[in-house]
Amino acid sequence: MSSASKSYKETTVALSAEQTSRPKASSQPGLFGTRPRNRVRLAIAVALALLSLGPLLYMFMLSFQSNGYIQGNTVLVPSHPTTGNYVQAWTENSFSHYFVNSLFVALATVVITVSLASLAAFAFARYKFAGRELIFYTFLASLAIPNVLLLIPQYLLMDRLHLLDSLVGLVLLYVSSNLPFMIFFLRGFFAAIPREYEEAFRLDGAGTLRVVIRLIAPLSLPALALVSMFTFSAAWDEFPLALTMLNTPSHFTLPIGLADFIGEHTTAWGPFFAASVIATVPVVVVFLVTQRWSRRGVSLGGLR
Repeated sequence: MSSASKSYKETTVALSAEQTSRPKASSQPGLFGTRPRNRVRLAIAVALALLSLGPLLYMFMLSFQSNGYIQGNTVLVPSHPTTGNYVQAWTENSFSHYFVNSLFVALATVVITVSLASLAAFAFARYKFAGRELIFYTFLASLAIPNVLLLIPQYLLMDRLHLLDSLVGLVLLYVSSNLPFMIFFLRGFFAAIPREYEEAFRLDGAGTLRVVIRLIAPLSLPALALVSMFTFSAAWDEFPLALTMLNTPSHFTLPIGLADFIGEHTTAWGPFFAASVIATVPVVVVFLVTQRWSRRGVSLGGLR
């Protein structure tokens, strides 16, 4: 027997033994596998999903029921659904105007917060200057202060700046409350980008602003999408600060406008639930638009 055929047989025997020793994969692993532990995880995931979506589904179904039907029945599926609640919610109580105000405040807050947080995070990640760590950890320490405790100081500050009862003043307050965490979040992403990329840009004559816009921002798109989603949701749903700072009905935002459906002696439940569904749509749209990058941002943020 030649040495080549002998070597071939030895290799074949070794591969056969290795394949035999490997555990056989299940032919039908299922969504979460076939182990009992994975089945428990699936059951817990389904239960949590139903717990989260249950109230939203109930609100959605109630929005198609008449006001009298809601007060006299607890049936989830209406026998005579109507879309009149949505028409009434949008046309009455200046709800559409409140919607536009909230959209302006939320979008302005996102643009300003993302811009300032990106520049500040880049400075903390790339430059060394006196008091850098002290300033950074001062930002972090501000996160430990509850926002409710800042209502009176913020009210007095806006009064001194003549920005009380103003959407612009409300935007500035939202930006200041969101900046510390967003700077902390973006700093880790920016610090992980290799400096060689930045040095190559600067050799071509690029300044700091161009480096941030043309290099850092595209490479940190998952983080920026996540920051934008969090900021939009926080500004869109905020209620105590808006209720304290705004006095003129034409300046009210959507959370304040929803309270108009609740009267002193009676509540228009049908339009109220319809208005709540409408108020939920922009947040859902922002999530669907940014989820492609935000999910990656969450995973990368955990690795940082």
